[in-house]
Amino acid sequence: MGEHEPDGGRKVAEAAKGASGKKPKKTASAGAEGAVSAKKAVSAKKAVSAKKAVSAKKAVSAKKAAPAKKAATKKAPGKTAAAKKTTGKTTSAKKTAAKKAAPISKARPPKKVTIAPPKATVALREAAPARTVVPEPPKGESRTALVRRARRINRELAEVYPYAHPELDFENPFQLLVATVLSAQTTDLRVNQTTPALFAKYPAPEDLAAANPEEVEEILRPTGFFRAKTKSVMGLSKALVEEFGGQVPGRLDDLVKLPGVGRKTAFVVLGNAFGHPGITVDTHFQRLVRRWRWTEETDPDKIEAAVGALFPKSDWTDLSHHVIWHGRRICHARKPACGACPIAPLCPAYGEGETDPEKAKKLLKYEKGGLPGQRLKPPQAYLDAGGRPAPPLGATG
Repeated sequence: MGEHEPDGGRKVAEAAKGASGKKPKKTASAGAEGAVSAKKAVSAKKAVSAKKAVSAKKAVSAKKAAPAKKAATKKAPGKTAAAKKTTGKTTSAKKTAAKKAAPISKARPPKKVTIAPPKATVALREAAPARTVVPEPPKGESRTALVRRARRINRELAEVYPYAHPELDFENPFQLLVATVLSAQTTDLRVNQTTPALFAKYPAPEDLAAANPEEVEEILRPTGFFRAKTKSVMGLSKALVEEFGGQVPGRLDDLVKLPGVGRKTAFVVLGNAFGHPGITVDTHFQRLVRRWRWTEETDPDKIEAAVGALFPKSDWTDLSHHVIWHGRRICHARKPACGACPIAPLCPAYGEGETDPEKAKKLLKYEKGGLPGQRLKPPQAYLDAGGRPAPPLGATG
């Protein structure tokens, strides 16, 4: 306990100085250590600032480099296009050389592509009555001039044929209806020579509807197509009995529903048995209205509408008679008698037939040529005008 440590005296003295309020003096080693730590802090700060400066420089350089890269990228396509142009020129030069070397061959014309029309989606409707249309006048002729010329032709024909009438023998609407159906593909003369025997045996629709078909066929044989005509006249007779009480209807819509009855037949019956105006478009009518350039249509319904637009409705029935009579007597299908035609100055087709007056007279038919007409029992006006009745079937001379 009484032994002292080596530093014991110094420690006691330092303790005594501290107790007296005086600071102890720093030693040399402690000052050196502080200087070193201060230098390290400064160097650390410099290193940090240096790193920041470097990173900032890098960022600036990167920003500057970006537009340069974009510019280089933009310039690159130009070089590529130039390269393409160069290669294109080389390729075209090669093709030109190849064409010169190869034999020349004619190019084939392109094939025509036919496009199928779209399928109709509208349901089919029943045939409607012909609509009134405005016909196209001939080249150089106005609509007004066409109407005037057409009506003048009708007036001239009315003076030439004042006795014009239906050339089928009949005594009532039923006989006219049957005779008109039988006149298809034959002459009115042949029908007039055949119907007396038919109506003598079957005078009414009830009789013909109940007839023996073979007996009717034998009577109608001279008219041609007798089996089909037998079926038609017996069928329409049965329809008249069952639907109209044995009477011929006076309406277009009802008539065209009967077997074998079309618009032409219906208008013949309506105009001549009932007094209703109508245009009868038979083969003669079609031929003449086209020769006169009243219309260029070829369909009977369209011809009916086009010609009907040129005349008042009250003229339609007589107009039909005038045109049909002129077609049968003078303006024939094969060789018209142009030299004997009373309306030659008004006809655009003048010259299609015989123009010499003497030769043309030899082509005239029926009363114009001094020959019998087509009716066995013609109207008195026809006989008064110099017409002669036709001979009965089987008559000679």
